[in-house]
Amino acid sequence: MEGESSMAAAQSLQVMNQTFNRLERFEGEGFTRWKETLKFNLLFLKLWYILEYGLEAIPAATDNDDEELKKRRKKREEDDFMCRGHILNALGLNVYNAHRTYGAAKELWTALKNKYKISEASNKKFLIYNFMDWKMVDSKSIIAQVSDLLLIVNHLKDAGIDLVSSFIVVGIISRLPPSWNSYKKKLKHAETDYDLEGLQRYLHIEEDVCKREIKDSQQTENHSKINNVQESKTSNSLKV
Repeated sequence: MEGESSMAAAQSLQVMNQTFNRLERFEGEGFTRWKETLKFNLLFLKLWYILEYGLEAIPAATDNDDEELKKRRKKREEDDFMCRGHILNALGLNVYNAHRTYGAAKELWTALKNKYKISEASNKKFLIYNFMDWKMVDSKSIIAQVSDLLLIVNHLKDAGIDLVSSFIVVGIISRLPPSWNSYKKKLKHAETDYDLEGLQRYLHIEEDVCKREIKDSQQTENHSKINNVQESKTSNSLKV
């Protein structure tokens, strides 16, 4: 039995090295995503049950315990120790130092959830407000502003809020700045259902066209000014 137990422990450590080393250590942000990845690994190791609600408690040791109860208690203690170790191993240094004193896996897990779920909920509200308040202006590149919005969208996804592409597309079109009103109407009434990548491509093309038109207009205006100056000089020389 001891040989089997040692083999199981060795296999568990090997799996930990293979899977948990690929798990990005939790530094205090993105708790939901980190938690789901950690849960998958603990399920694979058959240790997640330690953290589940309703887990039957094993009575404290007495002189009357039979061998079956002793084995159950020993396994529970070993699993709790391994589960706690895996969780601590998946924490960044600052989070680890703040939580390493929790003796049982369930206590450690509850402390992490209570602290970072509240923090994440507050962060979600902040990100949602950022998304709702986001506006475009004429003084900045449209593509650059779309990139800013997509950064907010990615932060929302990390926080567990995954917006569908069509919703993001409508949000971008509806918030195009005043100088883009005619193009905005064109996009709204188009029969084509734009995906996010396609919309960015069309906006990029339109922005390049607008830049060229402005440049051509400025060149025409400069030429006109030069011609006017030359005509004025010619007219003055004739009078003399």
